Amino acid sequence: MVRLSELEHDALVELFNIGVGQAASAMSEIVNETVTMSVPAISFLTRGAAAKLLTSRSSGNGRLCGISQHYTGAFETEAILMFPEEKSQEIVRLMIGDSMPLAELSAMEQEAMSEIGNILLNSCVGSLANLLGHELQGSLPDYQVGYSEEILSLAGCGETAVLMLHIEFVIERQQIAGDVAFIMDMTALQDLKQHIVNFLQRNVGGALP
Repeated sequence: MVRLSELEHDALVELFNIGVGQAASAMSEIVNETVTMSVPAISFLTRGAAAKLLTSRSSGNGRLCGISQHYTGAFETEAILMFPEEKSQEIVRLMIGDSMPLAELSAMEQEAMSEIGNILLNSCVGSLANLLGHELQGSLPDYQVGYSEEILSLAGCGETAVLMLHIEFVIERQQIAGDVAFIMDMTALQDLKQHIVNFLQRNVGGALP
């Protein structure tokens, strides 16, 4: 497993916070309410440990709504945004409005959640790629509902590690916690670490952006 120094870890957290900040601005326009997002912590885990962590955080029936996109370029990764299944409909209702009947709301859930995933994942990855000075190209979003092991298996079953971001997602008085998992093999993790090292070397003596 790749280990980051404290400075490298803090730099990566800050880079992702810039990305989710951009996503929050875009979401605010969609729901017409103030949206704030932050990434208080990141961790590198095995896929099994990541699945256990997600299960421990879930409530209700334990199932998750997952939106995934595959990225290639500076490094390769499967990025998956996950919310508890029971929370996804709350998010969709905020996007669509209270007047839509429940049956119609459920029919639009996949499309609406895919749009949210596309906004948030592309903001995280785009901000990271721009600040590191390298490009990442993403696929179209893919939507799935299932348990944590099923969602994390979207990236196949090869030997990989998971870079886990816990995201605090606040819409006015509602707070919804979600997670983003970046599933990478060891080569991709080493590439990411090297990009962070290069970024810090370019910014030695200056504050992080």
